[in-house]
Amino acid sequence: MNALVTGAGGFLGLYIVEQLIARGERVRAFCRAAYRELDALNVQSVQGDLRDPAAVAAACRGMDVVYHAGGVAGIGGPWKHYFEINTLGTRHVVEGCLTHGVPRLVYTSSPSVTFDGHSQQGVDESAPYPQRWLAHYPHSKALAEQHVLASNGTGGLLTCSLRPHLIWGPRDRHLIPRLLARARAGRLRRVGDGANLIDTVYVENAAAAHLLAADALKPGSPAAGRAYFITQGEPVNCWDWINAILALAKLPPVRNSIWLPAAWAIGAACETVYSALRLPGEPPMTRFLAAQLARSHYFNIARARQDLGYEPAISTAEGMCRLAAAGL
Repeated sequence: MNALVTGAGGFLGLYIVEQLIARGERVRAFCRAAYRELDALNVQSVQGDLRDPAAVAAACRGMDVVYHAGGVAGIGGPWKHYFEINTLGTRHVVEGCLTHGVPRLVYTSSPSVTFDGHSQQGVDESAPYPQRWLAHYPHSKALAEQHVLASNGTGGLLTCSLRPHLIWGPRDRHLIPRLLARARAGRLRRVGDGANLIDTVYVENAAAAHLLAADALKPGSPAAGRAYFITQGEPVNCWDWINAILALAKLPPVRNSIWLPAAWAIGAACETVYSALRLPGEPPMTRFLAAQLARSHYFNIARARQDLGYEPAISTAEGMCRLAAAGL
């Protein structure tokens, strides 16, 4: 099979590439830059930008399946940046698939597309998109997901969307490094009462779910046109999990705390200042981040188990051992 992976040089994308190669598939990588890791795997690397429809379409030529894992994440920055890369970029991927007759498309979404700031406890895929958005990232991803799912069945294209939650593991360049940087700078505070439960997913499990989804996309399959939450299947206490990661880095546990209303107010103020003054980087706190750190958000993955045959093969305990062995 010929498989295209967008964002192949990223955290999740590289694991998808490795798993595809391990089972003998021919892989084309679409990235913004060159990556030594991809060169070492001897895959065909194509440099391009998701905002360039011609480049995206060319990358889709001759493919049997596209894994669209490329995009931009964050809690700050202008709407234009997120919309052009996440939303328009995804539309370009769909158009490229349709132009070149690609039969299957697996899109990497996010559970945050259903998050409105309130706790989510064991919710399934029937959870609606929110009426208000706390950040540009989930909004742009939700618009992209809706387009992907609405395109299912068009021109013979079968699509589905995966929502992996808080991906972590060795080679992470975002979640864990940011967490450790805040802790080392003395800027990490527990938000809320510390009792909130969250779902996470070990990166190899998240990657495996993408391959399972592609395999499941066949005419008449229940996976076609659907979204799926992808997690470890076992919620953990948010702050116990954070403290366990800090311990691996030989850092002390989080001791200071702030109540959610205060963090929410600080976040709103930071958003206003950063937007008005067009400050670079991300605000130290936002309403979205405050709610994510204080609220419970864990999900029912029964649909992924039933339709995709997904099962988290690597437990959270084993994943932590592998993370420790890789070093932080």
